[in-house]
Amino acid sequence: MSNIRLFYPDNLSLNLCSKLDKSKSHYLNKVMRIKTGGVFSIFNKNGEWLAEISNISKGIVEFKLLEQLRKKESTKEIWLAFSPIKSNYFNFMLQKSTELGVTKFIPILFDRTIVRKINNERLEKIIIEASEQSNRINVPTIEKLQNLKNFLKNNRKEIDLIFADLNTKNKNLEIKKPNNKPLCIIIGPEGDFSEVERKLILSFEGVKPIKINENILRTETAAISTISIISYILNL
Repeated sequence: MSNIRLFYPDNLSLNLCSKLDKSKSHYLNKVMRIKTGGVFSIFNKNGEWLAEISNISKGIVEFKLLEQLRKKESTKEIWLAFSPIKSNYFNFMLQKSTELGVTKFIPILFDRTIVRKINNERLEKIIIEASEQSNRINVPTIEKLQNLKNFLKNNRKEIDLIFADLNTKNKNLEIKKPNNKPLCIIIGPEGDFSEVERKLILSFEGVKPIKINENILRTETAAISTISIISYILNL
């Protein structure tokens, strides 16, 4: 069986006949050189299916679903609220965070954020590719850029907030299990949170500040480290 996995946004069901878009068709046919009769897997949040190429016409791959390989997953919601950073580091952070199980990305404009515009469409492609590579079914979402006050206001009493804070002395993180609320990690910009922002976050009901390292970490390092710690605790 082929180990090629492709994300497909529309509904999937047994014996479905459909087509891939131009980009995925090119990848499957020209890059991976899969021909008519070849198989691959296709997935979205509702599950994963084995698909067979039934035809290739004008560069577009047509396929039929043969059987369901995996059903819908029930996963813990882990969100990452973060400051946008420079492109290469940004891509790396999204890829590794997706591999580690983040379910939602929330870009936030902080006082010291340097990168103040993002391309959500480009970032979604990176997230999808990381999901395909890491054998995930649930593809994380990414929200539009927002400010800190709106983020905290809109999610009051809706999330358990974990605050990666260089200034706290706390190094212990306790997570109640089971807990239906999403766990949200908040990571600051390269210049750290302003004092006003820090006080605002600490005023959030139930916030858990934690120092994950004595050293000053880059944004992407802090994000990946904190997600790894949380994933480990959740899987104990």
